[in-house]
Amino acid sequence: MAAEDHEMVSIYPHSDEDREALMTNGRECVLMWATQDGWPVGVVHAYVWHQGSVWITFAAHRHRCAAIRRDPRVSVVVSGRTNDAPECPNGAITVKGRGIIHEDRETKEWFYGALSSKGRATEEAAERFYKILDSPLRVVLQVVPEKWISYDSSKAARDRAGELREEEKGPRLSSDAERMNKERERRGLDPR
Repeated sequence: MAAEDHEMVSIYPHSDEDREALMTNGRECVLMWATQDGWPVGVVHAYVWHQGSVWITFAAHRHRCAAIRRDPRVSVVVSGRTNDAPECPNGAITVKGRGIIHEDRETKEWFYGALSSKGRATEEAAERFYKILDSPLRVVLQVVPEKWISYDSSKAARDRAGELREEEKGPRLSSDAERMNKERERRGLDPR
């Protein structure tokens, strides 16, 4: 790997298995949405990865609820740094998706149970957290992924050490295949 190739990161996506492991084992995510005047905003949340969607909860009177009802386009970032368990891959994943707000009791019950038991050491701790979650103003947000942006930092480190096989790399995405070279040209640098 050339010294300047560290600028090319799209070739280090997570495998499908590692993406599933990171989404399942990550403890927190950042939910991002746009305010009415167009500002991007994000808040850290505990979450559950279930049936191909990210599930989060907050109170209905929060600004994010009104914003997501107005424009359901959201992003969620999950970092492997939120869990040091060996089954949680390194790097980060960004999900671009659409938010669906659920207020039905059935969704709340399964979600509160899943979130309460995630990372809780005892059944009593999970029960206490469930009671905190089960409030009348709470809604559950389902984020349905439309696009994945993934960076596996372990692959990048292995590549720098000369230990990553070519077949483990992903294709150069447009940011690295086209945009980087346009920027290099603008700066008078040779293309990559």
